[in-house]
Amino acid sequence: MSLINTTIKPFSADAYRVGKFITVTDADLMGKWSVVFFYPADFTFVCPTELEDLADNYATFQSLGVEIYSVSTDTHFTHKAWHDTSELVGKIQYTMVGDPTGTISRYFEVMIEEAGLADRGTLVIDPEGKTQIVEVNAGGIGRDAGELQRKVKAAQYVAAHPREVCPAKWQEGEKTLAPSLDLVAAEITASRPRLIWRE
Repeated sequence: MSLINTTIKPFSADAYRVGKFITVTDADLMGKWSVVFFYPADFTFVCPTELEDLADNYATFQSLGVEIYSVSTDTHFTHKAWHDTSELVGKIQYTMVGDPTGTISRYFEVMIEEAGLADRGTLVIDPEGKTQIVEVNAGGIGRDAGELQRKVKAAQYVAAHPREVCPAKWQEGEKTLAPSLDLVAAEITASRPRLIWRE
């Protein structure tokens, strides 16, 4: 069953954030947009490049009202050790969640059971706690924070304009589509669909 439009399950986890150990629960994801960014393990190769990319773009995500939670099956103590010793990971200002039991990874269906590690799963959660985007990459394929921002903006736009949808490659400020019978007819006849323009 797809996680799209399902509500996140209750959870509680220890985490590391800006020099402090904190507790993160499902309640922390409510009332705002959130990105839950799973990765296989600390002290690895592709993972620090992805986390640095998010760190470099964190201010932009915050300006969009989005909080970021990175999650791996390492402990919060390991997150701190990595943060303290890695130049790339040391840039991180967002929350690094520990999931040593794999509970959260299983909740979000990204757990690799035979390895005890999480896949490269990215989930975007809306302020109601419902999942709007789910993507999972193979272990060797790193993600792009800029592309994630584009998708978050599209999800936010559609949430704010429920009668409109964002076409392929949509960028903020570009035209959107208004689903209707006319649009279906336009697709069938290969004529141009009606577009919505917002300043």
